[in-house]
This record gives sequence, C-alpha cells and structure tokens, in this order.
Amino acid sequence: MSRSSAFQRISLAYVVAVAVGLAWLLWGPETGQLWLDTLIADLLATILIFGFSRVHHNSSFYDAYWSVIPPLLLVFWWARGDAGLDAVHCWLVAIIVFVWAIRLTANWVRTFPGLHHEDWRYPMLRARAGRGEFVVDLVAIHVIPTLQVFLGMLPVYVAVTHSADEIGWLTWVAFAVGGAAITLETVADRQLQSFTRSATEGAVMDRGVWSWSRHPNYFGEFSFWVALALFGIAVAPTSWWWMFAGAAAMLAMFLGASIPMMEQRSLDRRPAYADVVARVSVFLPRPPRNRVEA
Repeated sequence: MSRSSAFQRISLAYVVAVAVGLAWLLWGPETGQLWLDTLIADLLATILIFGFSRVHHNSSFYDAYWSVIPPLLLVFWWARGDAGLDAVHCWLVAIIVFVWAIRLTANWVRTFPGLHHEDWRYPMLRARAGRGEFVVDLVAIHVIPTLQVFLGMLPVYVAVTHSADEIGWLTWVAFAVGGAAITLETVADRQLQSFTRSATEGAVMDRGVWSWSRHPNYFGEFSFWVALALFGIAVAPTSWWWMFAGAAAMLAMFLGASIPMMEQRSLDRRPAYADVVARVSVFLPRPPRNRVEA
C-alpha cells in the first residue's frame, strides 16, 4: 500500500470516529455532566479507531489520536461553556493547545512512512501478552492513552467553561510554560531528525538539547501538560489538588514505561549509548557530566 493510500485510510478512520463521537454528543442520552458526555464520546471514537487498527493489523492507526482529539474537545467545551468568545484566558489556552496539536500531528505526518510500519513497542506488548493480546491492544495501546489525555485535558475543561473577570499572573505563567514546552519539543525533534539523516550505524545522539537530557522531547511533552494544569488552577485555584493528575499520569507513563523501553532498546542496539547514560540526565535537563576517559 502506498503512503498516500495509507493516509487516506487513516483519515477516513478519524472522520468516522469523530463523527460517531459527535453523533453521541448531539443525539445520544445526556448524563447531565458535560465532561462525562465527552468522555463517553471520546471512548466511542477510540473503539472505532481500535476497530480500524485490528482490520489493518496495525495499532499505529491510533498514533495521531493523541494530538487530534484535544483541540476538538477544547472547541466543544468552549462552545458549551459560560466563558464566551471574548474570554482572553480561553484564547491563550487555545493557542497553546492548537499549536501543540498542529506541531505534533504535522510531525507524525512527516515521519510516518505508511501502514507497512508500526511503532515497535506495539508488537512487543502484544507478544508479551500472549493469548491476551487483544485485551492489551484495546486497553494498553488504545483506551489507557485516551484516558490519560482526557485526564490531562480536564484543567482545560475547567478553564474554557468558566468565565474569568481578569487575567491573573498564573495564566501568563501557564502560557509561558506551554510555549517553552512546545519550543523544546520542536527543537528536540528537529535536532534528532537532522542527526538521523547523517548518522552512521551505532551512532548515538548527545548533541544540542540531547546533551542535557536523554529524552528532552518527553520532558517537553510533560511540561505541556503541566502548563494545562496551571491554566485550570488560574481559573479555579481551590481545585489545585487534582489539576496535576493528568500531568502525573503522563509522567508515570514516561518514566515507568516509555523511557525504560527506549533505554533498553538503545542499549541493545548501540553499545556507545552506555556512555551517554553515564553522562546525560535521563529526563530532567541539566548540564552533562564530564566524559570519563578510559
């Protein structure tokens, strides 16, 4: 299958999934809670994407869902909330979410080679599950990421469904943190892509922002979700105690699953990566340690 045909099928899957979710929101039974209605719609759309993934034997059908759905949630919540179109704090959070989503989705489009390719982690997870691979595919690869993203977006729900008399300092801090996070992710991706184009076999990336963190893109992604939590706290400060739940879930996934899997893969494929591990921080950016001479 050609790359263009793959994108056509994936686009069709997303159009159908979003249409099913929207149909539920417009004509399905209401729970009386806007956030719960959208969560159900989100899960229904996820199940549709899962169906396409199974038909095509490729769970990377889901990859773009991470960045495609959050802007749609924001727009629907804002339209149904009380903030109004003149709410400056809503425009600020919308700018951050849309720039993040466009950048991440465009990066996926640019790097996805077609349906002959699948994220290497997915077959590994399914193989480890044995007979339970169907459940792992549905729950671990599709449903849990959807729930994590939705949890991370709940502070946005608070922000865009509530009016604010004035823009406080925390909203501007959130905007700055979000902008810095997106900038870091962009720089990290571009540096890695440039390195990959010219790298020899076994070479390791320890330049630019990658000399301060072995996973600067994940740190930038985590910082983005922290920014969304700050937007929510700025509007509803008394609810601060739960606003970071989504960011915490992202951090747990990065540190507990994604990073360990990538670290082991890099060590297995690139012996020189052990030196990078010894010198460069795994997650939080900091100056690298001096190289140890043999």
